[in-house]
Amino acid sequence: MDIFTLSLWIITGIAFIISIIKDKQKTLNSMKMARGMMKNMVGQIIGILFLIGLILTFLPPETIREIAAKSNTLISTIVSAFVGSITLIPAFVAFPLVGSLVDAGISIVVAVSFLTTLTMVGFVTFPLEREEFG
Repeated sequence: MDIFTLSLWIITGIAFIISIIKDKQKTLNSMKMARGMMKNMVGQIIGILFLIGLILTFLPPETIREIAAKSNTLISTIVSAFVGSITLIPAFVAFPLVGSLVDAGISIVVAVSFLTTLTMVGFVTFPLEREEFG
């Protein structure tokens, strides 16, 4: 675990303890609410993880790198931005995925283009986000 992750865990723990000291009942109610939200999303998250594993099985990062390396960086960037905007992947899955693509040799510009459009509201995610956030 790196220092940044450790720092975030420590800050979160301290904030949680302060919250419990300030208003224990409110903190417990918010934890129950978060648990309920997670129960509603866990099926979608498992499905997404399954699809990513399936896609990476049939299209390994090495193959993606070969395809991206053969084309122009500008074209690869535009294509990766388009693919990112139509793909439904949560951010906590997207970051390791993009990291594995960069480790496999994908250009950082192409990877950032994919990641940026992936974490924004896209074609596939728009109906879900409209329903959840209004």
